[in-house]
Amino acid sequence: MEEYLLDVLFFFNGCRKECASFMAGLPVPFRYEYIMAETIFSQLLMLPEPPFKPTYYTLVIIDLCKALPGAFPAVIAGAVRALFEKIADLDMECRTRLILWFSHHLSNFQFIWHWEEWAYVLDLPKWAPQRVFVQEVLEREVRLSYWDKIKQSVDNAPGLEELLPPKGGPNFDFRAEEGSEKSGLSADLKNLVKGRATAREMILWIEENIFPVHGLEITLKVVVQTLLDIGSKSFTHLITVLERYGQVIAKLCPDQDRQLLLITEIASYWKNNAQMTAISIDRMMGYRLLSNLSIVRWVFSPENIDQFHTSDRPWEVLRNAVSKTYNRICDLRKEILSLKKTLVLAEETAVKAKAELETAESKLTLVDGEPVLGDNPVKLKRLKSYSEKAKEEEVSIHESLEAKEALLARALDEIEALFLSLYQNFCSLLMERLPDASIVRTLQELKSVPADSMAVDLEEPATMEVDDETGRPKTSQLNGVTKSNVYNIGEKEQWCLSTLGYLKAFSRQYASEIWLHMEKLEAEALKENVHPLIRKAIYCGLRSPISAVV
Repeated sequence: MEEYLLDVLFFFNGCRKECASFMAGLPVPFRYEYIMAETIFSQLLMLPEPPFKPTYYTLVIIDLCKALPGAFPAVIAGAVRALFEKIADLDMECRTRLILWFSHHLSNFQFIWHWEEWAYVLDLPKWAPQRVFVQEVLEREVRLSYWDKIKQSVDNAPGLEELLPPKGGPNFDFRAEEGSEKSGLSADLKNLVKGRATAREMILWIEENIFPVHGLEITLKVVVQTLLDIGSKSFTHLITVLERYGQVIAKLCPDQDRQLLLITEIASYWKNNAQMTAISIDRMMGYRLLSNLSIVRWVFSPENIDQFHTSDRPWEVLRNAVSKTYNRICDLRKEILSLKKTLVLAEETAVKAKAELETAESKLTLVDGEPVLGDNPVKLKRLKSYSEKAKEEEVSIHESLEAKEALLARALDEIEALFLSLYQNFCSLLMERLPDASIVRTLQELKSVPADSMAVDLEEPATMEVDDETGRPKTSQLNGVTKSNVYNIGEKEQWCLSTLGYLKAFSRQYASEIWLHMEKLEAEALKENVHPLIRKAIYCGLRSPISAVV
């Protein structure tokens, strides 16, 4: 049955309605909804990545719930409850995918869920994985709808409103009604934008009116917050502002130290909106206003470190930065491969055109003792023109290839520096917080530090309880009281577990690229005294059987 279902998923990739229709109508004499759910989730949560985009599986599940309304929704609900109870044992990458899938799924069913079953997470520590899971799902739901709608959806468990993201909008520091000097400068800056001043005119105005009086930090704060406020109405407004006045930001923030201040201002302005924080930083990186190294420095700055185990906000920004850098390299490699193939064809065409021209020119006849072209002069002229164009095309493609190879070499240096910075920050932070290697050498020992009763090795798969006929795991109760409603792992230990999990996830996702730079990473980041748990997380992610893994 599983092989049939996998074949259907594979064959109908891109045709989700047909896929769901065939999966729901297989000619078998028994109910197979549980097998179907297990198969789909096994693909959705497959590591290092699912065979197809996660959205495909999301849409198939939605269509199956609509095609089998009496059976499949209860099965999916049972699977969610089972996964939720084992969320602490899930790989961090799988946990993130599950959050994205579940919030998207609920958005297609009016955000209806039995939240009262999970209300007990409010009694758990803020770092407990189940509490963080509910918090992140609600935050993603707000992105897909609006705050009041999601608040209404948790009315059956009103206490969960505490886990909703802040409702407030932008945190703009220079309101016009304040009447301060800085607010006046911000208003003048807005008037320049309304008057369609050029970037150069704005730079001159800033250098004359703000910088000499208030210095760099205040200048940066006024300019960045004002431009972000102008672009806060919509994504299109933000893009327009960055395209028109990106040079102003580039002039103010030419190096990493100033770019770090820039990111801090972005995070301050959008402190109530994690999505816009991530989008703004991502767009500025796209316009080369921010470097990936400055983003890494910000993510590992003190204000974010304490959120590593309680929020996905810094990790989302970091994932975007690493992904954008990696995707640029992948695109360049594809373009170079395509150009090489095109160059081979262009060279063959040029050689062929030159040979035809030489053949035509060799056909000479003598008239009155003088050599005369034997072929039609018009034809010869056309062959000469064709040969010249073919040669020009070959030269042009060759120059494009050299330019792309130079860009790739630069991009490879960038990603090497990025990985080096990333691993150095991970290692230094974890070395500060992990218990001594003589005391803790495995995840089980780390989880056993505060209490032995909850010691479960994250590397070992947990057994999933069999669901009853209602789709609820047998360990669950309607009032939300479960056998696992006590989380007695300390905050420091949970921080280490979460950070090690993200380190492993990054290593796994970019393993093919990391291996190219492993020698330098070993020399400068993974030194001999590195904690065995750090080395184990990295090499498990890289899927390496070498003896360095403890």
